[in-house]
Amino acid sequence: MAFSASKKEWSELYVFLRLLADGKLCQGNHRGELNERAFWPLAVIDREDHDGVRRYFIEDEMVRVEGKGDYIKLHRGALAAMSDKVLDLIRANSEELIECPADIEAFLNTAQIYQLEPETMDRTDLKLGFWSEHNIPSGFIIQSKLASMRPILDGGRAANLKFELTGNKKFAQPEILNINALDSAESVRDRIMFIEELGGTLKYADVADRVFRCNLNMMDLHFGRILGEMVRTFHMEGKPRVYEVMNLIKKSNPVKVKEDLIQKHHFYEYKMKQFLMTLVCGMRPAKIFDGLDSSVQGMLLVGADGSILGYHKSERKTFEDFLYLNTRFLKGPTEKDKYGYLERENGVYYFKLNAKIGLIKR
Repeated sequence: MAFSASKKEWSELYVFLRLLADGKLCQGNHRGELNERAFWPLAVIDREDHDGVRRYFIEDEMVRVEGKGDYIKLHRGALAAMSDKVLDLIRANSEELIECPADIEAFLNTAQIYQLEPETMDRTDLKLGFWSEHNIPSGFIIQSKLASMRPILDGGRAANLKFELTGNKKFAQPEILNINALDSAESVRDRIMFIEELGGTLKYADVADRVFRCNLNMMDLHFGRILGEMVRTFHMEGKPRVYEVMNLIKKSNPVKVKEDLIQKHHFYEYKMKQFLMTLVCGMRPAKIFDGLDSSVQGMLLVGADGSILGYHKSERKTFEDFLYLNTRFLKGPTEKDKYGYLERENGVYYFKLNAKIGLIKR
């Protein structure tokens, strides 16, 4: 019986089949482009399925599959042909849910692949082992431009940053209601501008969530302020890309470091790259981050043409530069994430902004 799956699920299956067929992972450069001359030769892929972990050993022409009592072999030519079919299926459909054709379903049954999107406890999608002296598989996450990409910082109420309403003017309740009632495509920006027109000032106060505050302090004791000012600048200037916002932040210098630290040591860029890398490797706003390495060691990026780029912590500078140049701030739903309006806490009015970051689509 035919089943349907999301584009994200089909994309993850495509990556898995393509890597088995190619037997290598090409490295991406800092601009998000394919570097065909630089690649990691693959020896084995570990993948979760309904009955546990299966290991796929890549041989000359075949892939040997080992699991719980299972032992089968798959021809790499057949895997290549099937990966092309899955890619064509994704690109030919505009709907989010795609029904599985009979020939692909028959192949999946033969290959004993029952889950298109592996479910793991450590947030990895695949574990890749490369030919090396110490062949320990590294955990990778998959981001696909063929589907909706997961944010690397998923916003939510835990990722809110608080700004205190200050200034000489005392706001009356009707003015507060009028500010919060503003409704437009850029309601957050318009409310901030309205507050300023009425004589108010929004001054960075704190990270709303205690756990996220501590996580940001692991980056730097002042990183909450840096991130808060970046999010505010994103809304006010309409520049979503992280590096564009950072260029503006360097001029305003929210934590008032010395000019040498900004220009010669690249203080702000360094802190943001460190933060982005930590996000990709598993830090979440509502989960305690202790600075230790997670199971996620790299990222697989699928382009709109089906190309697969690999980024790994062993090539840290390239990985960090890629994230810095290819991420953007996103706007989450204001009602769901509870930000973008004035609310009173212990007699003080605060305006919350939400930090949400994802990869660019192009």
